[in-house]
Amino acid sequence: MCGSIDEYESVMTKPLVLLVLSIFLVVPSALGQEIPASSAVRQILLPTEFARFAPRTALDMASQVPGFPINEENGDRGFGQADTNVLINRRRVSGKSNGPLDALGRIPAGDVLRIEILDGASLEIGGLSGQVLNVVTATDGQISGRYRYSPQFRTDAIPDRWRNGELSISGGGSSSEWTMSVLNEQSRFGSAGPEFVVDGNNTLIDTRNEGNENLIDEPGLAGFFTRETDTGSVLNLTGEVNWFLFRGEEFSEREPVNDVSQSRFFRRTEDEFNFEVGVDYEFDFLGARLKLIGLHRFESSPTESQVDLNFSDGRTPTGSLFNREADEAETVIRTEYSFDALDGNWQWAIEATRNFLDIEAELQERNASGDLVPVDFAGATARVDEDRAETTLSYSRALTDKLQLQTSLGVEYSEISQSGEFGLTRDFYRGKGFASLNYRASQDLNVSLQIERRVGQLQFFDFIASVNVNQDTVNVTNANLVPPQSWVIDLEVQKSLGSLGSITIGGFYEDVSDIVDLIPIQGGGQAPGNLDSAERYGASVNMTLIFDTLGWPGGRLDLEAFFTDSEVADPLLGTNRRISADDQFDYEVTIRQDFPQTDWAAGIEMSYQEDTPSVRLDEISVFRPSTAFAEVFVENKDFFGVTLRGSVGNVFDRGNDFFRTVFNDRVAGDIAFREDRFREFGLLLRLDIEGSF
Repeated sequence: MCGSIDEYESVMTKPLVLLVLSIFLVVPSALGQEIPASSAVRQILLPTEFARFAPRTALDMASQVPGFPINEENGDRGFGQADTNVLINRRRVSGKSNGPLDALGRIPAGDVLRIEILDGASLEIGGLSGQVLNVVTATDGQISGRYRYSPQFRTDAIPDRWRNGELSISGGGSSSEWTMSVLNEQSRFGSAGPEFVVDGNNTLIDTRNEGNENLIDEPGLAGFFTRETDTGSVLNLTGEVNWFLFRGEEFSEREPVNDVSQSRFFRRTEDEFNFEVGVDYEFDFLGARLKLIGLHRFESSPTESQVDLNFSDGRTPTGSLFNREADEAETVIRTEYSFDALDGNWQWAIEATRNFLDIEAELQERNASGDLVPVDFAGATARVDEDRAETTLSYSRALTDKLQLQTSLGVEYSEISQSGEFGLTRDFYRGKGFASLNYRASQDLNVSLQIERRVGQLQFFDFIASVNVNQDTVNVTNANLVPPQSWVIDLEVQKSLGSLGSITIGGFYEDVSDIVDLIPIQGGGQAPGNLDSAERYGASVNMTLIFDTLGWPGGRLDLEAFFTDSEVADPLLGTNRRISADDQFDYEVTIRQDFPQTDWAAGIEMSYQEDTPSVRLDEISVFRPSTAFAEVFVENKDFFGVTLRGSVGNVFDRGNDFFRTVFNDRVAGDIAFREDRFREFGLLLRLDIEGSF
């Protein structure tokens, strides 16, 4: 690894914001049923079209829609306007951790009547544009269930996974539906390999044999209920309770060139508990439609991190311990009033949100006798509160039978206060809004363009001092953070390839002000703070090719790829670099073969992700997968009534590499040391068993 940011980054020409997208002659027939050009429905897919995949849930079906990228909600506090592209019965799911994809995963495939691809801008839901997937469901009143069990075995020393599974039960009647689930998402992962440490002159100073092991269990309960009355009123209830139980360990056997052998041990634990409850009620009111939404979620996350270094000559060990108890909560109340006027649909929304993060933390270090004793760590115990309110007015109308317009204007107010020795209270007013055009050029071609003024949100943990005892880094307190804002241009083109499949191409440009990055703090240290401006831009492609018409019965290729580049002025050097720890490039490719007239299928799934280097004032680090992760699978879709899928993961022997450069003076390029880590994690053998009753 090299010592400057430029040496970390590949040379790349900055692309133009203008995206020129050309779609050539394609097969004229459309996949699914033909729909009139003036309708909001662009395509209808019936359950029979997914039969070859033997789906167990609505999510299994939605995941197989050709060329359609599924997006979840962005995870911001509050609801705001919709940014998911998945609806259930043309309604947005009023859940966050228990969101639309979780809800789809609990709906039996037998309850799905059809899947619709809609023009988002034509719906009475503010914020939607481009293609939107709507799952239409109904239940026959019978109680049905689904189960999944997924043990996993590894060829390395990491413990096997035996408790990963889910059980869901669904029912309802002519006007109601409900699902309940009990599950445990269990993960077992780790890696091992050598690490080499060199000084600023590239001289080897330490050789290390290292490995880590991480054990995660996430048991939980979740439920969803919906009821529609004879008058058209709709009630939705969602609820979820979860635990996140984490145990992580890392060992390092070290052979320094100029010192005795050493053993280093790091451990981290977390025992998180969280719950979420959401409700919405939609009904006719004063000749229009009113929707009331409420949500409350709470999370308690006690964590403990400890590192100890022992010496073979018996000298006193060194080390530190960091304990932190973090409680956070969010309460949201939102109203949406939709009505028709001026040849279009209007929606007036008002939202109030209250959030808090309350942290108590303690840092201990070993003294000359080797005992852990408390040390002062200013700003590590504090509370951050936010009261936020926003109102938006959205308008949507058809300009022609092919062109749809949606606009939104709004204002947001927030008060953020921080308690403790660095306490501060501030108020912010921000304007927001967007304009979106959706052009349906033909039954097979759709183009959407959106320009948005976006108001970002601050991470409450950024306000409070913290320490990473494993990497020996410290963030001090900075109570002067302000929310970032940006102008965003999004362009998306969707093209149906008829019986051959579908392709979606997108591009975006973002001009950010007050972006959050690590900055020097007056009085010493570094912490998240604001930089004046930054740029991000990128492109994406989502494509499905179905090879039946090309003489390859049962063959299918799915590709998702995303690329971004960025530019920001480094707060220490003043030169331009990419945004720290930003998603730079990733792709997922699946090649699947369903063997005709049999219950068998096989294929390979490959994925790769690369982020930009993470930049601190005194160090630069980056994770780099050595190659793509690949998994081959064989599936029987009806093995005595259940679906069996066996897979072998990491067949390309991907490694998890990590490179870190620590500086005495990054401005002068004075390097203290570099760490080059190379770890492997072997093969993963997994069995998935899914059934219905």
